Amino acid sequence: MKLYAISDLHLTYEANREALEQLPPQPDDWLIVAGDVGDRLVDLQFALRVLCPRFRQLIWVPGNHDLWTLPEEALRGEARYLKQVDICRQYGVLTPEDEFPIWQGEGPACVIAPLFTLYDYTFRPDYVTADRAVAWAMEAGILCADEHFLHPDPYVSREAWCEQRCRISQQRLELASREHPLVIVDHFPLRRDLVHLPMVPRFSLWCGTRRTENWHLRYRAHVVVSGHLHMRSTKWIDGVRFEEVSLGYPRHWRRERGIQSYLREILPGPSHRGDRNSSAHS
Repeated sequence: MKLYAISDLHLTYEANREALEQLPPQPDDWLIVAGDVGDRLVDLQFALRVLCPRFRQLIWVPGNHDLWTLPEEALRGEARYLKQVDICRQYGVLTPEDEFPIWQGEGPACVIAPLFTLYDYTFRPDYVTADRAVAWAMEAGILCADEHFLHPDPYVSREAWCEQRCRISQQRLELASREHPLVIVDHFPLRRDLVHLPMVPRFSLWCGTRRTENWHLRYRAHVVVSGHLHMRSTKWIDGVRFEEVSLGYPRHWRRERGIQSYLREILPGPSHRGDRNSSAHS
C-alpha cells in the first residue's frame, strides 16, 4: 500500500476529464488530491466518482479554483468550502475537517495532515507594504482571478480567513506532531522560497502566507505536499522533502503519458535525503 498525490486536475478542461477517466485502478493505494480539482462543484463530484472506486482512500484539500464562485453558482466563501467538505464525506473522502489518519502502509508511520490555509499577500518583497501589494502586482500586469471569484464570506477579507485557517491548522498540527512525524498537505506552498515563477514573479502574492514558513520543522514534517504552481518538483529543505504535485492545464502535461505517470509517490518515497538546495523536476 503506497501513498500518492496529485493536484491541479482542472477538470473544467475536457482533455483533463478524459485523461482522468482513463486512469487505471490502484485499489491498494491511497491518493491525495491537493486542490484545484475544478472551478465548479460538479467538477469535484465528477472527480470523486472517477477516483473513489480506483483507490482505497482519498484525501482532499481545497485550492483557490475550488473556492471560486462563478456566475452560474451561488455558494460563496466558507459556505462553498463546507459544501465541498460535505460532498467529500458523501464519498468517504477525508478533508481538513476530519480526523487526521495515521499511515500504516509502506514507509514510516506518519500522520497525514490535510490543511486549508489560503494566502494573505505576504509572499511579497519586504519593501512592498500590505496596502500596496495588489497594486504592486498590477504594475507588472498581474492580477489573479481570485480577486473576482474567490469571496471570503463571512470574513471581512481573504487575509482574515487565512489567519483563522492558520490558527485552526496550528492547533491541530501541534497535537498531531506529538504522536508521529507528519505528511503535511496543503494546496499552497508553505514557504516563499518554493515559489519561483520566472514568467510571473509577482503572482507570488496569491501563493501562500509567511505564517507557515517554519511549519515543516515546528511540526516534524516527514514530507510536505503542495500544488498550485503548475511546476512539478521535488525539493529538500532542512532535510524535509517538499513535493509539488500539480498536473495543470492541458499545456502543462503530455497527454500521451496519461495521468498515472504524474502521480507522485509520497510514501514510502525516495530514500535519498538531500540538502536544502537540491531539487528534481518532472
